[in-house]
Amino acid sequence: MKDVLLKSDIALIRSQTKGCTERIHFNNAGSSLPPDVVVDTVVDYLREEAMAGGYETEAKYIDEINGVYDRIARMLNAEREEIAIFENASAAWGTAFKGLSFEYGDEIITTEMEYVTNLIGLVDMQRKDGIKVRVIPNDAHGDFQIDELKKAITGKTKLIAVTHVSSSGGSVLPVEEIGDIAERHGILYLVDACQSAGQMPLDVKRIKCDMLSATGRKYLRAPRGTGFLFVKKASQDSLKPVLLDFLAAGNVSLSGYKLRDDARRFELYEKSRALTLGLGKAVEYALSIGLDRIWERIIYLSELTRRMLADIPGVYIHDAGQNLSGIVTFSLKGIDSADVKTKLAERGINVSVGGQQATPIYMDNNRLSTLVRASLHYYNTEEEIHGLCRELLSFIHATADSLQ
Repeated sequence: MKDVLLKSDIALIRSQTKGCTERIHFNNAGSSLPPDVVVDTVVDYLREEAMAGGYETEAKYIDEINGVYDRIARMLNAEREEIAIFENASAAWGTAFKGLSFEYGDEIITTEMEYVTNLIGLVDMQRKDGIKVRVIPNDAHGDFQIDELKKAITGKTKLIAVTHVSSSGGSVLPVEEIGDIAERHGILYLVDACQSAGQMPLDVKRIKCDMLSATGRKYLRAPRGTGFLFVKKASQDSLKPVLLDFLAAGNVSLSGYKLRDDARRFELYEKSRALTLGLGKAVEYALSIGLDRIWERIIYLSELTRRMLADIPGVYIHDAGQNLSGIVTFSLKGIDSADVKTKLAERGINVSVGGQQATPIYMDNNRLSTLVRASLHYYNTEEEIHGLCRELLSFIHATADSLQ
């Protein structure tokens, strides 16, 4: 028998999340509702910091702060020395990417699902250093083409950079298969796990990535302003830190300095200790539930959502591929996606609008401009999904009546 989340488990989790009493939240791929214990951790630390002093409070909680690295490492099946904490995933990904050394003519392989911020970095490197970027398109079914990846690899391939779960299409890339290929060819491998961290189990040893970046605010249910970077111990010397301060280096003199021997060489000292503790508490909360159980629940809810949406005339589902995540994308005939978002918000339902700018290659290839994104999390319920579908059906009926 599977160890699944029961209704009693969901009821308890929702009772520990005040936001669940206010709205129906289907914008977890944007920013999840944090558990109360995460909010309390951040607020309590800030209050103590205000009364006792920032450095003094940090000294008191230094073991708990350092323990956040252990929790993230445990979640990823990594080592503590392979984790660096950042204020956001963009800084984490950019630190990894910009820390690599490229030569004229080197090649980078990516996918059509790559997130826009990452694409900016790739395009910038292509313009400045003469790097060639190869994009592996999805097949006709919306799946990543492993065979095309194999064909694209040449002696000049320096990096494979992929986004694990697309923010616009919800498809899950076969990151372990890609990792096997990267390892076989001795190619560096960078994974953007922004939408997968907290949604599904992640094992960097099975993925075989050299670097993995993620945010806290999405499926991990951590505060905004948090993120982290995994850098495999054996690959750390392949990256040059983008910025350095005294946290990253010691034995500093005019003759030079010595980098510390773990991933924290890529961090800067100054960041919010309160948010760091909030990130750690969110990871702890997810681990206490179990990433396998979380993922099982999300799959169930997202499949239910897609089935129910498919039964509504005038709703078009845009997700494609064999392996889909908790991100469900759709549009309504004759109704602008932004208007759908606004109408749902008026009824206490949060969704987001996926624009062309988020995943431009994917959106262009599929001739999409905007779409509605409902991203499910384990604390959502079947009743909430029914409520969403009822409202969508009423919008469609109202639009049809107005056109008669």
